[in-house]
Amino acid sequence: MNTATATRPLHAIARDIQRDWAKPNFAAVPYITAMRALSDISDRFYYDSADSVVRYFLANAGQWRGPVAREVKAELKAMLAR
Repeated sequence: MNTATATRPLHAIARDIQRDWAKPNFAAVPYITAMRALSDISDRFYYDSADSVVRYFLANAGQWRGPVAREVKAELKAMLAR
């Protein structure tokens, strides 16, 4: 999924989340929806920064498990660390 040289847009990551997480936690849904409208971690979703959207998603995605979940969460955490 993630390459060492390129960062995927947040809307592509959100699409992967929706494909893999059949019944997402209700608290994570608004953040997945917001990520569908974002490209980069420096973007904004109305009054929220993409950074905060990703952080809140990760805080509410503890129930999402499996190989795709681990990979996507690691990718999002790496975006936040940059």
